[in-house]
Amino acid sequence: MHPYDYADPTFPAYEPGAARPPRRNRRPLVMALGALFALILVPVAGDRFATDRVEARTAEAFQEGMHTPSAPEVHVRGFPVLTQLASGTLRHVDITAHDIPASDNAGPLPVSELSLQLTELRKSDDDTEALARSAEATALLSYADVSDALGLEISRGTRADQVRASVLLPTGADITVATTVSVLSGNRIAFKDFQVTGGLLPEVGRLALGKVFERPIQLRNIPQGLHLRSVTTKESGLTARLSGESVTFRSDDGSRRDSVVGDSSYGNA
Repeated sequence: MHPYDYADPTFPAYEPGAARPPRRNRRPLVMALGALFALILVPVAGDRFATDRVEARTAEAFQEGMHTPSAPEVHVRGFPVLTQLASGTLRHVDITAHDIPASDNAGPLPVSELSLQLTELRKSDDDTEALARSAEATALLSYADVSDALGLEISRGTRADQVRASVLLPTGADITVATTVSVLSGNRIAFKDFQVTGGLLPEVGRLALGKVFERPIQLRNIPQGLHLRSVTTKESGLTARLSGESVTFRSDDGSRRDSVVGDSSYGNA
């Protein structure tokens, strides 16, 4: 007998057409997975809705308070946002605003772009202000606006701390001078150590330019609590870097109850 030609009584004989073991019902598993996805997606969707709402209301309040022609871009970072709203503090908020007008008619200097990174933003007790524990900011000041403020045609110099000014004398001669930019206390930008780099400048013209550059430009249209740290020259204008603690944002109308992170936007998002 062949070694494999025997029947093992422990194994049932195969019979064609025999019924296969019934499949397990997978419906409970599908239902469990569906419930799990629902538990995940519903809170995420609710958090996204709350985030969109608080970002929109913050942008609206910032636009009204800073008088910008368009609403800024607002991004609330961190998940979940709902728990941040419940605690009364947004951990990290980024705001990018454009074309902030000057608030001072004497030596006005608009801000072409202001980028803010805010930490721990919360509303004040009377809902008229928003307070950030700390903030970092970058402001772009276009050469066209700097030129209007100084009354001279300003452009980028040859160094990161230098600008160039073109002066047309009454005689028709075109003079070019260069001056360094630096930071003064009180959020002021100073122009120092100007020197003639092209043409001949009479002494009377030198004295006149000296008086122009002696007067610093002050940044007034920025949130309270930000302090100017440095200023450098870029192709598009002056880049001012600011930072501070206890930075305050105020609504245009103090009686408005839904200012930045106020009643309608923040607490009840």
